[in-house]
Amino acid sequence: MQAQDRQQHIRQLAELIRGVDVAMFTTVAVDGRLVSRPLGTQQVEFDGDLWFVTAADSPKLAEIAANPRVNVSYASASKNTYVSVAGRARVVDDRAKVEELWSPAMKLFFPGGKDDPDLRLIHVSAESAEYWDGPSGLLGKALYFVMSAVTEEPGSLSDNGRVDLKTGAPPPR
Repeated sequence: MQAQDRQQHIRQLAELIRGVDVAMFTTVAVDGRLVSRPLGTQQVEFDGDLWFVTAADSPKLAEIAANPRVNVSYASASKNTYVSVAGRARVVDDRAKVEELWSPAMKLFFPGGKDDPDLRLIHVSAESAEYWDGPSGLLGKALYFVMSAVTEEPGSLSDNGRVDLKTGAPPPR
């Protein structure tokens, strides 16, 4: 049953992050500070793994080596959805995976193309996630505003949840 729950949560998260091309990728710096930077997610369909492209000399690679715990945040104001994914990152130098994930837009950052020796992949294995999914569009937001004014539970129009992606169960609070 838990494997089925996990797959259901992964499908829900995939739908929420679909179309959000840039995520905020957060690592822990060597001195303990949290460091966030925008990165484009390379794999369109979320399956529990996230992939990013970076340069071999990027400071985030040293940060991942020192502490692989990362957070990846997605925000879509137009859909009124927000997702925060926590997991473990590792640096991958796999030309077959680069070939699989390559897109022409990546050539802007890696002029040498798929074979650019400076190109590295970051693989994030998601461990948990939290999401907020509210009413979108003008009508949905107007209805939410009206419900907020006349009821004590405006949140019934939106959804917030936490999930442990290792088991599919809600993580302890």
